[in-house]
Amino acid sequence: MDFSSFLTSLGTSFVIFIVLMVLFAWLSTRQGNAVVYYPNRIVKGMEPWEGSSRTRNPFAWIKEALSSSEQDVINMSGIDTAVYFVFLSTVLGILVLSGIVLLPVLLPIAATDDGVKKNEHTSNNTSNGTFSDLDKLSMANIEVKSPRLWAFLVATYWVSVVTYFLTFKAYKHVSALRATALMSNEVKPEQFAVLVRDLPNATSGQTRKQQVDTYFKSIYPETFYRSMVVTNNKEVDKIWGELEGYKKKLARAEAIYALSQGNGQGTRPTNRTGFLGLCGKKVDSIEYYNEKIKELTQKLEAEQKVTLREKQQGSALVFFTSRVTAALAAQSLHAQMVDNWTVTEAPEPRQLIWSNLTIKFYNRIIRQYVVYIVVFLTIVFYMIPIAFISAVTTLKNLRKLLPFLKPIVDIAALKTVLEAYLPQLALIIFLALLPKFLLFLSKTEGIPSGSHVIRAASGKYFYFIVFNVFIGVTIGGTLFASIKTIEEKPNSVFDMLAKSLPGNATFFLTFVALKFFVGYGLELSRIVPLIIYHLKRKYLCKNEAELREAWFPGDINYATRVPSDMLIVTIVLCYSVIAPVIIPFGVLYFALGWLVLRNQALKVYVPAYESYGRMWPHMQIRIISALFLYQVTMLGYFGVMRFYYTPILVPLPILSLVFVFVCRKKFYGAFCHTVLEVASQELKETPHMEQIFKSFIPPSLISEKQEDEHFEDALSQVSRSESSV
Repeated sequence: MDFSSFLTSLGTSFVIFIVLMVLFAWLSTRQGNAVVYYPNRIVKGMEPWEGSSRTRNPFAWIKEALSSSEQDVINMSGIDTAVYFVFLSTVLGILVLSGIVLLPVLLPIAATDDGVKKNEHTSNNTSNGTFSDLDKLSMANIEVKSPRLWAFLVATYWVSVVTYFLTFKAYKHVSALRATALMSNEVKPEQFAVLVRDLPNATSGQTRKQQVDTYFKSIYPETFYRSMVVTNNKEVDKIWGELEGYKKKLARAEAIYALSQGNGQGTRPTNRTGFLGLCGKKVDSIEYYNEKIKELTQKLEAEQKVTLREKQQGSALVFFTSRVTAALAAQSLHAQMVDNWTVTEAPEPRQLIWSNLTIKFYNRIIRQYVVYIVVFLTIVFYMIPIAFISAVTTLKNLRKLLPFLKPIVDIAALKTVLEAYLPQLALIIFLALLPKFLLFLSKTEGIPSGSHVIRAASGKYFYFIVFNVFIGVTIGGTLFASIKTIEEKPNSVFDMLAKSLPGNATFFLTFVALKFFVGYGLELSRIVPLIIYHLKRKYLCKNEAELREAWFPGDINYATRVPSDMLIVTIVLCYSVIAPVIIPFGVLYFALGWLVLRNQALKVYVPAYESYGRMWPHMQIRIISALFLYQVTMLGYFGVMRFYYTPILVPLPILSLVFVFVCRKKFYGAFCHTVLEVASQELKETPHMEQIFKSFIPPSLISEKQEDEHFEDALSQVSRSESSV
């Protein structure tokens, strides 16, 4: 891609973003769209707009986002969202401070050399004699062994030092945020409970509940409250799911009937009882659903009793009257054997993955290694299609492989857009298929909580996209373009790969521009959710519950968003010295992301869980991983440039490893466990232990007959459903 095509693609991206912003400014003021653009405020019982929707400034969201404080974000979306903004601010700070030095120093040094002209007359150039104008603003324009390389070497150190300083500062800030939230004087159920797994076999004549109660009463005689033994709820969960389904169908049928009465017809809805309602006997829907609900309610009550008495499993939740005791128990060794009485902090009730709680210790370890092997194979073999896509989806190669497309791709206007965006769009679409698979793998490991699964999937996705997108595109594009040269000179492959880095900067510049202009434009405008909501509202939704389900936005989706941001961090850091012109694009990505997502966090997304910032250590170590890759890349590139003082860079990767070690020792423990001095803070009210206990009971095991004393007693023997999450 030449420089003019790059500018054209950049201009196109900007125009698309402006159009999407204007659409958002107009659509978000329409009364009927409030549930799409302000669902978080509506869920919390707040007014969607500060003032009238007709008189409100359509661009007021920018001022509101900029003026919002960290506490505003915590109040609306929780600590995890506030920590995500600490991550965005930290990376933005790294890029701004790096750019302040690198852009005014390195760009003139690169632009005033003539390495590109000399390389154009040699046979070893990276693009068969053609160079982008952007190469003249990069290290590609610096001659081999040139003393000008000193400036780039010092710049490599500057980026590293800035990253160390800001990530360390951010770690301290997030630690303080987490501690403040955990020492809150409000009662949080999970702070009074621990998760106990790997229960040994109970002695003869002893129930699981008696075993757990006896064990913990002997260790914590003054603060032990009660235990809840996990049961196998597969069958009861199935019945409960059917019952809830018929309740929804009944509500829908009654709404349809009420609507027909309003129209003066009063026609009762009917349905067929056969497969998918397409065949079988035709019946009155309201009467039929009422009969099914009555039948399933009786069946559910019988199955609940069987489950509570006969299906106890080898794990439990244990409750204490003191959160200090719970914190102490979660970080203590309770048995001599590591595979017995494994005690950890209990996640929020809504986070627990009950089907994973009964997986035994060694089974979990085996599952973990099997998943690691599967992920490794996925990364390796996914690189093949990724490299193929990056090589094939260029206009030049498409003309060769699909000659019938020539008349279409040769249209001037279309050619410019396709040339700029086709490889990047193909890559983004291809990557969209992966996250659900990685979430499934993470859950298969036996992880007990939803937030932990998201953190694990996020890590897998990060390493995947770094190896397959950053490395795969670089290697794949270069090898595909230079296959003949490699055949003639196999030993030149490493030289060629190193020299291709400045040339690949253009691809990544366009990739970053596409992500922040088009990606954040779509995020802000919410065109797709808006269309889906209005289609469902018009043709599918018949009552308020169905309408709420249609507009409910979900959370920010850290499993894919954080790794995608980390890919941009990796790209921009690795090219920050080689091609400094990429830094402003990185700044724009994170600045625009901060602004747009600040609005979405305050008004749109509803958090699905709260882990009190436990994602941060993973974020920090991946920023340093990106920095480590950058340092190794620069070490190799300076070697290819035959700079005599390249060994000066050798300490940098070692410093990064030492920095990670120091941060882990200093901060990480407080993210794994609740610190006792934090848990010891006084509560503003005495905790209602029975409410805390009941918050962990699954819906499928809650009896509607509260007067049934035997069933109430049995509740102390159960945990939430194994199959409900």
